Amino acid sequence: MNIVVTGSLGYVSQPLTEKLLQKGHSVTVISSNPDKQKKIEALGARAAIGIIDDVDFIISTFTGADAVYCMLAPYGNLADPTNTADEVIKRAETFVTNYKQAIEKSGVKRIVYLSSIGADKATGSGLISVHYHAENTLRALPSDVNVSFIRAAGFYKNMLGYIHTLKHHNSIAASYGGDDRVVWVSNLDIADAVVNELESQETDRKVSYVASEELSCTEAAAILGTAIGKPDLTWQILTDQQQLMALKAHGMNDSIAHNFVEMNASIHNGTFYEDYDRHKLALGKVKLKDFAREFGVIYQQQ
Repeated sequence: MNIVVTGSLGYVSQPLTEKLLQKGHSVTVISSNPDKQKKIEALGARAAIGIIDDVDFIISTFTGADAVYCMLAPYGNLADPTNTADEVIKRAETFVTNYKQAIEKSGVKRIVYLSSIGADKATGSGLISVHYHAENTLRALPSDVNVSFIRAAGFYKNMLGYIHTLKHHNSIAASYGGDDRVVWVSNLDIADAVVNELESQETDRKVSYVASEELSCTEAAAILGTAIGKPDLTWQILTDQQQLMALKAHGMNDSIAHNFVEMNASIHNGTFYEDYDRHKLALGKVKLKDFAREFGVIYQQQ
């Protein structure tokens, strides 16, 4: 198959590209960074250098493809005071609208979109709402376009953001924690799920959840703590106001911070996972203990 991958050589797109190439597919990787071209080509893929804002570029790149993997990187610089929640939502809408137009004009018939747990809700899950609206935009494509929505759990790599507090306070703290359940996923398990959908012959539109492990925050803290020599590590629960102040103290602008607090609150009260619990599939292969080895190495380097 001739497959287009968006997202450059990012957290999901690089292992996805590698897996597709190993299976004999022809892969074109879209990247906005010209410096990535040699690395993309070294993997055996074709580099298409351009930006998602340029709809003509996207149409040209999608033309002739058998399938396309679409993703968003909507958040941008979280410390930029002009990068408000409204701007994030506007940027995401532009990208998805461009994807839709390019899909229609290029004639590609199989699309896999990387969404998120929580995308079933228009409100209440913070900026995850960008995926709710993106899914609805792509559902408006002609009926002969096969669209699969992969709703991923929280990335393991997001836990790297706790290294600063671990270094300075010997604990993890958020407005969820303790016995709260959190669902995590490895980029490798996401890549496997995307490959399956890109290669699928099914024609129905579908939503699939992908997760690697479900753990309480206490269990997750114990695993990470063991990896960094702190077996008694705890995961403390902050109030929403404490969480808001902590995010702002680390440079996040007020608008984005409020959205992250809203998302964390939905994890704490369990509403974030309601649709996931109704439709979840078997867990993936990569467990937190596997990621913890990488976490430990990065912790020691910082």
